[in-house]
Amino acid sequence: MKGSEIIQNINQLRRDKNAIILAHYYQDSEIQDIADFVGDSLALAQWAAKTNADIIVLCGVHFMGETAKILSPEKRVFIPDFKAGCSLADSCPADKFAKFVESYPNHTVISYVNTTAAVKALTDIVVTSTNAKQVVDSLPKDEKIIFGPDKNLGDYINKLTGRNMLLWDGVCHVHAQFSLEKILALKKDYPEALILAHPECPKYLLEVADHIGSTSSILKFATTSTKKQFIVATEAGILHQMQKENPSKLFIPAPPEDSTCACNECFYMKMNTLEKLYLCLKNETPEIFVEEEIRIKAVKPIERMLEISARYGL
Repeated sequence: MKGSEIIQNINQLRRDKNAIILAHYYQDSEIQDIADFVGDSLALAQWAAKTNADIIVLCGVHFMGETAKILSPEKRVFIPDFKAGCSLADSCPADKFAKFVESYPNHTVISYVNTTAAVKALTDIVVTSTNAKQVVDSLPKDEKIIFGPDKNLGDYINKLTGRNMLLWDGVCHVHAQFSLEKILALKKDYPEALILAHPECPKYLLEVADHIGSTSSILKFATTSTKKQFIVATEAGILHQMQKENPSKLFIPAPPEDSTCACNECFYMKMNTLEKLYLCLKNETPEIFVEEEIRIKAVKPIERMLEISARYGL
């Protein structure tokens, strides 16, 4: 089946089934282009909560599908490839995280959205890279906090807020393997280029960045900046939207350490394809399920996050 035919069939199926397609910025460009909405984790969570569709197809990774299901239990939620996981979520097993939390009583537990439903169920407030600082700032200065699972993001938020949160030792395999040496070499080749970095990147990379922010923040910064060249240190899928919104600007993907590839991609994100999206809609599988007991516990920290985000206009 040709690409144009697949797209035609996807469009017909979503009309027939009252389905909505949500895609993360890290998806392949053809999936971003066919989606009803493209965004980062916070935006996808908000759209999943307010859509009137009967079916949500979340083109991203497994935890994103779980988040949509947690917020919309009455809707059917699917992802094109059930094996599309997340290295960061995998770095924080719920049983080990539960023991970690038990070891530090009287701590408020803040978990990054890149976690399983079971970990969210152990959490007081969920955050994204967009709203983590505002969430932490909203708590009393003397509050004891556990932050997991991304230690790089946690360390960055500690620096911004002056906190001393206790950090879980987890990382995103994409952001952890950017090469500072190669990025600085690119900077020599493109001296006018600004370095844009996601806060999941290691501290040594953030120290040389001209702007640090979530995927949506990076996109907005590049769009509003008068500069014309940017070195982008996050998953390369974001470059598609950046180029669409800024056709006259140059976006250079930051390279990873141990690769001859010029860009850094998430293997799990790229497991989703147009064909898998079509088959997902056609066969209504694979479907995301979350145990109701876990869902009830997990929805509270997500709702608290959305309330705080709304307060700050995020």
